[in-house]
Amino acid sequence: MTEAPLLLTEFGGWTAARLAPATGRALANSGLVETRPDGEAPGDPTRWQVRALNKVGAMRIGDLELRIAPKLPIRRLFFLLGYAADPSGIKIPTGGQVEIGEEADLLPAVAHAFERQTDQAIRQGLLQGYRHTEESTTVVRGRIREPEQLRRHFGLALPVEVAYDEYTPDIAENQLLPAAAHRLLRLPDIHVDVRRRLLALRGRLAGVEALTVGRPLPRWRPSRLNTRYHPALRLAELILAGASVEHTAGTVRVEGFLFDMNKVFEDFVGAALREALRERGGRTELQAKGIHLDEAETVLMRPDLLWYDDADRVVAVVDAKYKAERPKGFPEADLYQLLAYCAALRLPAGHLIYAKGNAPHAAHRIRNTGIQIHQHALDLNQPPETVLADIACIANALGEPLN
Repeated sequence: MTEAPLLLTEFGGWTAARLAPATGRALANSGLVETRPDGEAPGDPTRWQVRALNKVGAMRIGDLELRIAPKLPIRRLFFLLGYAADPSGIKIPTGGQVEIGEEADLLPAVAHAFERQTDQAIRQGLLQGYRHTEESTTVVRGRIREPEQLRRHFGLALPVEVAYDEYTPDIAENQLLPAAAHRLLRLPDIHVDVRRRLLALRGRLAGVEALTVGRPLPRWRPSRLNTRYHPALRLAELILAGASVEHTAGTVRVEGFLFDMNKVFEDFVGAALREALRERGGRTELQAKGIHLDEAETVLMRPDLLWYDDADRVVAVVDAKYKAERPKGFPEADLYQLLAYCAALRLPAGHLIYAKGNAPHAAHRIRNTGIQIHQHALDLNQPPETVLADIACIANALGEPLN
């Protein structure tokens, strides 16, 4: 059976692996990678072929440790993650700049960046804020909740149902940070010194309430008071979102920390286009809801971005596609999807944005409709400023300025 980690690359080729039959079936049923019995060893339940798709990171299936490296250099992936979380960009400082290194693995790089960000955030002391609390107590503080007092303790003086606002470090901002640190400490290949510092950070945040697994993450709002926490919090949310792979397949436990590159790319394109369009007026809507293809409103559509003019009319529709292109061009199914968007929204043009392509731009005028579908390709291996310049060019192609 496989004891050493199984190493794959995003959208790479098939890799042979020897796996316990239960582990192989659990891996196949996870949907996180593509798995099939090894055709060169028919009848041998321990011989499998595995191929990574659009997920990158690490996962453990039973006793098997699987690592999936992104196609992009780590710095480029951090740029996409950071910009999607916050268009001002997640900075990764440690006095100066964290040296991630192009050869670094993804998880150690994430852990290193998060530890540096969190240390900077809490170095001046833990942020405090007001937390609303309702409880039964023997001491009166705040105000008495009279309806609850009568309903729960009719005729009794104690306990007292009270409500009060307490100024405390036990707030959402401080709850997210130790939860992300705890998650990182469970991952393989975190450097010993980074692991030690993460343990120390978790100790400094030990006074806050631990998050309950399976419950929604606490909400926080960016403000002037928590500015120094922003980079660490946005990275913590990415870590906790990427740690959502956890279930049991039969008798085999599947646990992972993975980024979905489809979503990373869609979020980046949406955030970058929103910023590029901000000065041109109107408003943008990401992952638009309530859009229907049919008159009976039974077929929902969800474009990645809609751009509205000042009269709140849709003037442009955009969809982002992080996928391998066909040898002779872009996938035809994407054209059909954008055609449906344009027809339902009564738009003369629609725009598809790919993570790569044979040419930076292609256009198709659809017969008998007057609708034109534009296909744009972004080269993510370029420097960030060049990628954002290409996004700005696409924004200009969406239509005339609104102001």
